[in-house]
Amino acid sequence: MLMATPVKKAVIYRMVMKDHICPFGLKSLDLLQREGYRVEDHWLRTREETDRFKADQDVGTTPQIFIDGRPVGGYDDLRNFFGDPLKDPDATSYVPVVAVFAMTASMAIAAGCAAGTLASLRTVEWFAAFSMCELAILKLRDLESFTNMFLGYDLLARRWVRYAYIYPFAEAFAGVLMIAGGMLALIASPVALAIGTIGACSVFKAVYVEKRELKCACLGGDSNVPLGFISLTENLMMVAMAVWMIIKAVLT
Repeated sequence: MLMATPVKKAVIYRMVMKDHICPFGLKSLDLLQREGYRVEDHWLRTREETDRFKADQDVGTTPQIFIDGRPVGGYDDLRNFFGDPLKDPDATSYVPVVAVFAMTASMAIAAGCAAGTLASLRTVEWFAAFSMCELAILKLRDLESFTNMFLGYDLLARRWVRYAYIYPFAEAFAGVLMIAGGMLALIASPVALAIGTIGACSVFKAVYVEKRELKCACLGGDSNVPLGFISLTENLMMVAMAVWMIIKAVLT
């Protein structure tokens, strides 16, 4: 005779108000359910009720989770309970880089399919141009943070601070015109060549000559990507695109 599997039970207290639903409460509830727990879900519907609960339990935050009658804590504590390691906010991560280039490659392939140029160099051009635009967006979403990081290594920006503010707009300008192609791409070429060359020289000097350990501003000012190969690739890609567009114009 098969023994019945004991039901795993958990209790959660979380804020569910008209003007606020705690995201960590929802994540905790979802995690418990995915781990096979039957959850007794208690809603704290007002600030007063929440404050009273925290005072009674002598805790500073919600949600609060209890498993088998024992307090586990909040969402981070619950993740630890299940052996899910927490992300170190200061740890180096290449995930944003992979996400950017995977997305822009997908966009370029889709554009190539739509235009019937999938097997041509035009798809590669779109990949580079889309990447430039997306990287520019990441810089422009917090221009001050980007400039703070960029000024740490860019050779021209350290002599002329306003260049740090111009750079992401120039990258976006060049990327958009290169998406359009033709004469517009040729107009963008000197811009891409200039900022790409300066950037590549700056990264090479800071990383490979001075051996400095810095964060890369290529993904914006809150990036945990180390300065080095990725930023060098971004700048060399712009240089290569600029040179190719000029050669293409001459040949045609």
